[in-house]
Amino acid sequence: MTKALIIYHSKTGTTRKLGQEIAKLCKQSDIESNIIPIEAFNKKDLTKVDYLFLGCWTHGHLIFNQHPEKEWVEFADKLPEIENKKIVLFTTYKVATGSMFRKMKTHLKCAPDSVIMLIKSRNCFLKTEDAETLRNYVF
Repeated sequence: MTKALIIYHSKTGTTRKLGQEIAKLCKQSDIESNIIPIEAFNKKDLTKVDYLFLGCWTHGHLIFNQHPEKEWVEFADKLPEIENKKIVLFTTYKVATGSMFRKMKTHLKCAPDSVIMLIKSRNCFLKTEDAETLRNYVF
């Protein structure tokens, strides 16, 4: 069975809820998923997953200098090299994501083409077009 791991960092719960939306879509697509906060991550969690979803909220000034929060950066910097996994990054934001995804990618040890999709949400809901892309092209 295909498996996904969804790891998130959330300040107010919005990013966690977006992760739960992604987990729900995985279940509907017959993909076994596990969703955990960054604090619960164990390197062993990566061994038997096909998809890795990494999420955090957009930190920074309203329309510039967006970046992952310090806790997520520290978590990502400690991740081992990620091989043979399809990676999807996701974030929640208030006004704009700016350079958020580019900055998230700089902390990952993986091949550039491993990141196959970027998902952003102003609220905790997965956009219809993102759900369709996941169903039709990713899963």
